[in-house]
Amino acid sequence: MILDQFKLEGKVAIVTGASRGLGQAIAVALAEAGADVAGVSTKGAPDTGRRIEAVGRGWLDRPADLGSTGPIPGIVADTVSRFGRVDILVNNAGIIRRNESLDFSEADWDAVMDVNLKSLFFLSQAVARRFVEQQSGGKIVNVASLLSYQGGIRVPSYTASKHGVLGLTRLLSNEWAKHGINVNGIAPGYMVTDNTEALRKDEKRSHEILGRIPAGRWGEPEDLAGAAVFLSSAAADYVNGFTLAVDGGWMGR
Repeated sequence: MILDQFKLEGKVAIVTGASRGLGQAIAVALAEAGADVAGVSTKGAPDTGRRIEAVGRGWLDRPADLGSTGPIPGIVADTVSRFGRVDILVNNAGIIRRNESLDFSEADWDAVMDVNLKSLFFLSQAVARRFVEQQSGGKIVNVASLLSYQGGIRVPSYTASKHGVLGLTRLLSNEWAKHGINVNGIAPGYMVTDNTEALRKDEKRSHEILGRIPAGRWGEPEDLAGAAVFLSSAAADYVNGFTLAVDGGWMGR
């Protein structure tokens, strides 16, 4: 039956940025579909853990600062130690810094690129090596952005990093499909998260944004749940290198 293709029973997922917002919603959705979850976040994610354990799935709270690549081997090793394997990686962790490009600092550039792009690549590499070792294939889902396609304003490092996520999604899918590894992405639209709080509080900008969204509302983190489960499941076995916009119609406007 087709619905069985979306089930994740027996699967183990690593989700970064799992403490709140998009990452929490994705982690809970994967658990509801049957996966056990290792949640990576800077200070831990006890609320996410409670929600996952409430649906009867296993949970590993794995604090790590992805501002450097140092924690990456331990994330994978601890997940395998706890659950015996890993099948899914969702690279959701990300930060944003805002300033005029004329005034943008090197520190703000490096901080964003390190989390959003460098750690994403090296965590993907570490998990893909595990997939190959397991001879199991696997799924990698990268959280991109509408700014993977557009320029935006006042977020130069974020825009550059998210363009990079889109490109890496395509490249890694090309290299790793032969190993049974599917690498795809999700490009959220304007969502109710910490990263968009400043925009939502700016009455003029919020009105302009809502005026372009055909759905007429800001997205909620739970709006990503279906896309995340699909791209993590056997239903997406022949989907490679594609980034799906979940944006209320913004990109089609």
